[in-house]
Amino acid sequence: MIESMQSFTASLPPMLQWVGVLLIAAIPFVESYFGSVVGVLGGLNPAVAIAAAVVGNVVSMLIFVLSAHRVRAKVAAGRAPKEESPRRAKLRKAFDKYGVAGVSLVGQTILPSQITSAAMVSFGAPKNAVILWQVISIILWGTAFGVAATFGVSLMG
Repeated sequence: MIESMQSFTASLPPMLQWVGVLLIAAIPFVESYFGSVVGVLGGLNPAVAIAAAVVGNVVSMLIFVLSAHRVRAKVAAGRAPKEESPRRAKLRKAFDKYGVAGVSLVGQTILPSQITSAAMVSFGAPKNAVILWQVISIILWGTAFGVAATFGVSLMG
């Protein structure tokens, strides 16, 4: 899968390869962490790769959060909540235990930031708090993986 993403990015003109990283990082389960790795391994400057991956992931997450917020507002107006799926119940338990910050920072190890952030908003978490902590998390994860990829490439080269 990473090879396919690298091929896609490499197929773009060199001045637009960061756009490929941005698009790849917007995909749930790829996110800023794999997006930055693809960019670094594809030969982009690590700072450019990480920045493009973070921006792509943040834009995607914002779409999910704002959509979930709108849907929650419409559904909450006059309806009783449905029974939760086991996966959603597990996420709610983590949310209740760790709060927005904890779920945002650690949640990406379980589910993509887009799904985690939308779920937190649907649980009633403040939209702005979710956005703030998700952006912090996306930056941290993207930077950590981008730096690791950079050192991995440097050690091998």
